[in-house]
Amino acid sequence: MDPLEHLLAERACERLILDFVHRLDLGEPATVAELFTADGGWEWPAGGRRIEGREALRRYFGSRPADRLSRRLMSNILVTPASPDTATATSYFTTYRVDGYDGGMVPAGPPTQVGHYEDTFRKVDGVWLLASRVLFLPFGGETSRLTR
Repeated sequence: MDPLEHLLAERACERLILDFVHRLDLGEPATVAELFTADGGWEWPAGGRRIEGREALRRYFGSRPADRLSRRLMSNILVTPASPDTATATSYFTTYRVDGYDGGMVPAGPPTQVGHYEDTFRKVDGVWLLASRVLFLPFGGETSRLTR
């Protein structure tokens, strides 16, 4: 790959990583399915979850509770293009999350989760997409419920 092609692949994949959490936190969670290849998958090995295919991903992420408030912080994003049509990445995340949200400011607390993703990407018809996303969660806890 020439340097410009390499840089463009890195940026496109980084954008997917950020778009994923933006859609979960501030957009419509079910639309994260559009960021995956048709046969793409999301997996949490320690939690025993594996979701494959866009429709299954749409149902899974769309089933998020309507009263959930979350914010994910992404960092240490390292994208490694392997070819003109494939890449991998590792990125760290911190999640702040509560259920029972009905508006206003929530008192700050510790994060609910801290972990990392390992992603594979594939360029399909000129567009970079997630082929797989695997979640590793060394620090996690239950989502708290607000009581007002």
